[in-house]
Amino acid sequence: MNEKAYKTMTQVGAGNLVIGIILLTVGLVTGILTIVNGGRLLKNKSDLMF
Repeated sequence: MNEKAYKTMTQVGAGNLVIGIILLTVGLVTGILTIVNGGRLLKNKSDLMF
């Protein structure tokens, strides 16, 4: 019985680690893209006409 619990805990821990790494990567890429696009908007602000 204990062996089954340890096996389940190992699988869940590994799964959480993988999900955490994926979320960290996606968050980092999203942040970088947001900063780059914001910089481009500020750079081209003088070209806008209303």
